[in-house]
Amino acid sequence: MTEHRASDPNRPADGRRLVELSHAITAGMTTYPGLPGPEITPHLTREDSRGHYAPGTEFAIDRISMVGNTGTYVDSPFHRYADGADLAELDLSKVADLPVVLVDLTGSGSRAATPEDLAPYEVSGRAVLLRTGWDRHWGTDGYLSAEAPYLDGPGARTLADAGAALVGIDSVNIDDTSGDERPAHSILLAAGIPVLEHLTGLDRLPRSGARLHAAPPAVRGLGTFPVRAYAVVGG
Repeated sequence: MTEHRASDPNRPADGRRLVELSHAITAGMTTYPGLPGPEITPHLTREDSRGHYAPGTEFAIDRISMVGNTGTYVDSPFHRYADGADLAELDLSKVADLPVVLVDLTGSGSRAATPEDLAPYEVSGRAVLLRTGWDRHWGTDGYLSAEAPYLDGPGARTLADAGAALVGIDSVNIDDTSGDERPAHSILLAAGIPVLEHLTGLDRLPRSGARLHAAPPAVRGLGTFPVRAYAVVGG
């Protein structure tokens, strides 16, 4: 049993389990309606590199051009507010090694996550991850629909007032995109609570006991950027 666990890249030898929560970024992919997909191109090809190194030695250096809202990404307060903290100013305590509270909304029968849905959960100092099941539509036109699940304004206020550390969702937006208001973003980011969007794999997490890691690079003057979000379970 020990050898099997040690050979599994998602199960470290101490018995913990690593759960992938991010979508892979691919050239041309659509993350949000109207935003361009990433362009991935070579800067230095392996063939060209051979002229710079010893025989048998070669490297590839590639370039990616994309908007910050690509794939699974974190919104910092600067995304919404000009005087808010940018990615470089986000405390690691807001995006790394956070205890998870999983709010399972898959059987609620409603698009909106409301204060009533959140009432049973202790969220102070925790990453509150809203599981809607919408990630099953990823890569289809249905994923981009304005009928996607979201967190309503009163729900966002409930989480902010209760001291949530981070709020994430496995949907196209934490807000209702059928209109032009964005109360969940406005409330959470004003309270300094990062927003993590386009999650996947939340069905593999327990209701509590996991720890979330979703740290973006420390880029000054940027409010949003993709992350490799994952959870550590057990151990």
